[in-house]
Amino acid sequence: MSKPLLDAQLKEQLRGYLKLLKDDVLLESTLDSSEASQEINSLLTGIADLSDKVSYSDKGTAELKPSFQIRRVNSDVQVGFAGLPLGHEFPSLVLALLQVGGHPPKIPEPQLEQIRNLKGDYAFQIIFSMTCNNCPDVVQAFNAISVINPDIQVMSIDGAQFPELVKKYDVRSVPQVFQNGKLFSVGRIDLSDILAKLDKAGSAKVAQARVAELNAEKPYDTLIVGQGPAGCAAAIYTARKGLRTGLIGERFGGQIMDTAEIDNFISVPKTEGAILGRHLEEHVKDYPVDIINDQRVDKLVPAVEKGGLHEVHLANGAHLKARTVIAATGARWRQLGIEGEDEYRTRGVAYCPHCDGPFFKGQPVAVAGGGNSGVEAAIDLANLASHVTLLQYDDKLTADEVLQKKLATLPNVTIVLNAATQKIVGDGKKMTGLTWKDRKDGSEHTLDVNAIFVQIGLLPNSAWLEGTVDLSPAREIVTNDRNETSVPGVFGAGDVTTEPYKQIIIAMGSGAIAALAAFDYLIRVPNAE
Repeated sequence: MSKPLLDAQLKEQLRGYLKLLKDDVLLESTLDSSEASQEINSLLTGIADLSDKVSYSDKGTAELKPSFQIRRVNSDVQVGFAGLPLGHEFPSLVLALLQVGGHPPKIPEPQLEQIRNLKGDYAFQIIFSMTCNNCPDVVQAFNAISVINPDIQVMSIDGAQFPELVKKYDVRSVPQVFQNGKLFSVGRIDLSDILAKLDKAGSAKVAQARVAELNAEKPYDTLIVGQGPAGCAAAIYTARKGLRTGLIGERFGGQIMDTAEIDNFISVPKTEGAILGRHLEEHVKDYPVDIINDQRVDKLVPAVEKGGLHEVHLANGAHLKARTVIAATGARWRQLGIEGEDEYRTRGVAYCPHCDGPFFKGQPVAVAGGGNSGVEAAIDLANLASHVTLLQYDDKLTADEVLQKKLATLPNVTIVLNAATQKIVGDGKKMTGLTWKDRKDGSEHTLDVNAIFVQIGLLPNSAWLEGTVDLSPAREIVTNDRNETSVPGVFGAGDVTTEPYKQIIIAMGSGAIAALAAFDYLIRVPNAE
């Protein structure tokens, strides 16, 4: 007997969420004879049984089968899914139920008004993968738009369930969004960016209002830049000390949102990056922390004198002031930096095997990198691809021994050492192979693969501090044992610093140290303002 889609614990959680519904909701499916249709029927029936405000019908007439609409009764408000929104997309399903049922999306009023005023022919299709960490953000943003403005139609589609559509659009990376059949965006895109593409003038007005709002903020005791594990830990510690705390960043959760399984977070035997990211956000919100989302920091202007106010400049033109600043901006995936990489990005060149791996099922692929990330990627891809070639620049793998032993058991994986990837080649539309050079004998080789997953380490996100604090030759922030930088009142935490081991649990500890050091600084250094 197959495992039920909704177990007892999940049903109880859903029942609690559905108590928040204000309006009646109809779940309307369009099914065929497939197993996926049976699963959708079971899922929707199970949801309908949990609330008197939810009903179910299998009489839908949508073009895609299997699919379903979540409709607000006696209204044009609706959200559509084709395939089963499980895995990382299950929260998107729950949020869609709540929003269609009258629970308002958490969107600032200026953007709400902008969405309501959108006019035009908008029919969006979002191709997602249930293993993609970036997809839910995009799906949830478009769903919220369609709830606020019912003239905008959105259908989120599980690519694995609709291979014909994937082939038609030549999807090789998710999420991909199509507007009226034409490509709208590839990769993660937030609400502000979506609205900027749909309504430039309105977005400029909203952005100006946001800049004025941020400029009017009172100075913070501590402003933390970066919303990953280090930044979140720092925010909780400073808030607990009674400090006026700001937490600013481009994406809550940071790099962990692109991490699939996490098995070494002490006391939690197994979790996922997206789940841990949500827990971090929930924990931070337990405290009076001013969370400033979707903002990129451009530079730091240090205080003129010790005890004065530092100024943080944002990409949108706003300035924020604080007595202490904690830099916790983390790191990003390092790129190969070779010919063809930019040209074929999202068309064979990928950086997330969990997101994009399913689109190369039964095809030959390569992985660049022999550390933990590279070997884990090769292991995961071996379950999907016809063959995996792991290209390691060094003369040995550097991944943990347990991972290397697992890799050695896989018959469809080839390990190539001393391999320097030279060039990505393709037919102008998609990647068809690559060339690599043997670092020992200088010989050059070609490899016929449809994708390469780049896993060659990290680069610190420290450009905004260039010329301000001391950086190492690797562009990491130089910190001491108290996480102090070369600038008094400015501290560093996590993967962006010279901390030698880049681990989630270490980043959290680093954030706590920086927060306590900032508190100690504030109580010892007189306010110069």
